Amino acid sequence: MIKVLDCTLRDGGYCNNWQFGKENISAVINGLVDSKIDFVECGFLNSKVAFDANSTKLPEIENFSSFLPKDRGNTTFVCMANFGDCTLDDIPNHEDNFIDGIRVAFHKKDMIPALEFCRGIKQKGYKIFIQAMVSLNYSDEEFLQLLKIVNEIEPHAFYIVDSFGVMKRRDLLRIFYIVEHNLKKNISIGYHSHNNLQLSYSNAQTLADIRAKHDIIIDSSIFGMGRGAGNLNTELFIDYLNDNLETNYKVRPLLHIIDNVLMYFYYKNSWGYSLPNYLSAKHNAHPNYAAFLDDKKKLTIEAMDEIFHMMDKEKRARFDKSYIESLYLRYMIRGSVNQERYETFQKVMEGKTVLLVAPGKSSLDEKNIIVDFVKNSDVIVISVNFLYDEVPVDFIFLGNMRRFQELPANVREKCIVTSDIPAVGVYMQTDYAQLLNDEEFVKDNAGLMAIKLLIGCDVEEIFLAGFDGYSHDVEENYLKSDMTFVAKKAVLDAMNQGFENVINELSKEIPIKFLTKEKFIHLR
Repeated sequence: MIKVLDCTLRDGGYCNNWQFGKENISAVINGLVDSKIDFVECGFLNSKVAFDANSTKLPEIENFSSFLPKDRGNTTFVCMANFGDCTLDDIPNHEDNFIDGIRVAFHKKDMIPALEFCRGIKQKGYKIFIQAMVSLNYSDEEFLQLLKIVNEIEPHAFYIVDSFGVMKRRDLLRIFYIVEHNLKKNISIGYHSHNNLQLSYSNAQTLADIRAKHDIIIDSSIFGMGRGAGNLNTELFIDYLNDNLETNYKVRPLLHIIDNVLMYFYYKNSWGYSLPNYLSAKHNAHPNYAAFLDDKKKLTIEAMDEIFHMMDKEKRARFDKSYIESLYLRYMIRGSVNQERYETFQKVMEGKTVLLVAPGKSSLDEKNIIVDFVKNSDVIVISVNFLYDEVPVDFIFLGNMRRFQELPANVREKCIVTSDIPAVGVYMQTDYAQLLNDEEFVKDNAGLMAIKLLIGCDVEEIFLAGFDGYSHDVEENYLKSDMTFVAKKAVLDAMNQGFENVINELSKEIPIKFLTKEKFIHLR
């Protein structure tokens, strides 16, 4: 028998920091019950967080009770605990008004203590679901060892987990039949997937069509809501089951949830297939690595692929921010520097007034101010990461590979590029590493790098145009719509704050003034 477990309120929480809102949480749960979904995962159990009635990441089992409907029907309610986020002492014995079960997720290195934790939870009266993350990282021998202990515990379900969305049909079937032939018949087989390779739906169909000896539980989320590439779509999968296995799930309540709850979160921070998430799956790496590289907004997909190739295999399973930062910097500082041309440039710029023009929307809205300023001043004009068409530009500074590739070939002789950008026929390549700053989200921001370059050339003063910073409305950020990128609001805010911190420090070394109006970045 095929059953469905919806994990919207838990896995979907990676998209909104689990801040669904109390009314929305109830709406999602009631809609899933109305749809006759077999299992509903209500969120994360984590004793290290503070209670928040609007969140689905909660410190105590009892906190979930406020979400549960009075009439549970045939739906089983569960939560998930990552091993290490709580102890057995944090979990009370099961009571009738509590959730019915707990899913425990753990890494291979924690297998033995995590399984003992699962055993203890079962003894407290809960249905226990054992989830060995990144199942493909186990050898067949290790998987059989795992199954032997699982059989001793006799959980409600044991899961095949495709944490990074890398499983193809042959991978899934190989592991499934190992489990099918070695797991006790009274234990259900679960399958949790991510959609990095767009295979969640087809893999779920494959399992649904097997005449298995075990009951099978397949995880999904409404509208595929989940970290990065997201999950199997609940609404699509139950429709498939209704058509092919004559089940009686109701799709319409889920459509109502998508319309009235989830679209709001999707517009704020979208999820789904993307090339960075494809790359993380291709390299069997944690999806946060893809998110980190994508948030830089400087790399081509080919460059991201090269960085993934640089990763040590043992580092891929767990996200290590300092490690990926070091790889990124190692990749970026490669390349050559033209020291002789730099000395010439330094002499040209010494004592000059410089206008730096960034591609913020104000460079278009206030173009008359910029044109008048250039016409009436002895100023050297340098545009940053684009060619500004409104006035003659003396140089184009580029710290972004994508932006360099977009420029017409006939302006390359004006280009000053950082040494991470492979370039032929440019005016100068300058040292990427020397132009970095210490603010995480703008460490290699092209505008700030250009200012540092000019300070090193002893220019007299710098005027800024089009240095607007970032609005949450991404359509307001650039003078050209094709330059727009999508990023989380928190990332945009951090970029604004970081830029402001750095530019105010740099202004202590040289006079810096805004020519266009200040928007999201301010000089103090």
